[in-house]
Amino acid sequence: MFPVYLAVAESGAEAGKTGLLETFHVSWPYFIAQLINFIIVILVLKKFAFGPIQGILEQRKNRIAEGEEKLKRIEQQLADSEKSTQEAIDKANAEAQRLITEAQENAASLTEKRAQEAAASAQSILTKAQEAAKAEQGAMRAELKKEFGRLIASTTASVTGKVLNEDDKKRINEEALSSVEA
Repeated sequence: MFPVYLAVAESGAEAGKTGLLETFHVSWPYFIAQLINFIIVILVLKKFAFGPIQGILEQRKNRIAEGEEKLKRIEQQLADSEKSTQEAIDKANAEAQRLITEAQENAASLTEKRAQEAAASAQSILTKAQEAAKAEQGAMRAELKKEFGRLIASTTASVTGKVLNEDDKKRINEEALSSVEA
């Protein structure tokens, strides 16, 4: 075993004398040619492989960001639409309540004869106000459903990138309205 160590030590000493490049049999012309080939391969890969792939990835990233931004805008529009519809319904209810209160106050201040007429009048006004409030509320709900359906169809078309035909829009509206009413 000792002779093996001695042989390794002698070969190590010879390698130290000859130099690193001679030990690994490096030929400068071949080394420079390989280096030039390596640089050319890197440049070709960068231009024809990595560059287009990075461009495609950047385009996808931008499209996804645009889609998310559109979705946020549509959600905000939907929230604003619901808020304005609720405000209109509250205003109509307040007006109906005001009309009811006025009718009740006027009925209490009249005489017995006028009390009967006022009660009939108040009841008529109350019925009309409630019918008007219901009609206005129904109209607002119909308008909200129509707007909601349009926003859902628009959102679906923009997110999927597909142009929707009338059957698709009708089906999406019906599904959205059934989920809202449920």
